[in-house]
Amino acid sequence: MENYTLEHKITLTAYGFSIKSNRISKACKLCKRKKLSFGGVLKADGRFDKLKDAAKDDREWSVNEVYQGKPWNYFAVEAGKSVSDATRIIEFPESEYIVVAGNGDKETLFNQLTYRSFGCDGTFYGEFWVPVVKK
Repeated sequence: MENYTLEHKITLTAYGFSIKSNRISKACKLCKRKKLSFGGVLKADGRFDKLKDAAKDDREWSVNEVYQGKPWNYFAVEAGKSVSDATRIIEFPESEYIVVAGNGDKETLFNQLTYRSFGCDGTFYGEFWVPVVKK
C-alpha cells in the first residue's frame, strides 16, 4: 500500500446510481468496461446531470460496497439535496478512516480508486477511504 493517513471524517451522505460488480478478480477488465459503459449510459439518459445538479460540491465519488451479499459500484455525489430516483443513499458514518490519497487524470484516478493505490501525477485529486473498526 502507498503512504496513508488515519483521519477522522465527519458524517457524509451520498446519492448514487449503481452497477453490479463482478465477484471474481480475474474479471477486472470486464468490470472496467462495464463501468465505463455505465458512465456513458448515465450521461446519455440524464442521470449524471441529475446527480451533479443535486451535489453539494464538484466532487464525484466511486463507491464500492457489498450490499445484501452482492458487490456493487456506485457513481455518487455528496448530497446537497435529495435525488428521488437514486439507486442508493450511501451513508459514511463519522469515524476514523485509513485514507490513501493521490493525483492523476480523471480516468486513471478512478481506476486507481477502484483497483489499487496511487502513484501518478495529474490534474485530479482523489482519496480511497477504508473504515476503521475498533474492537
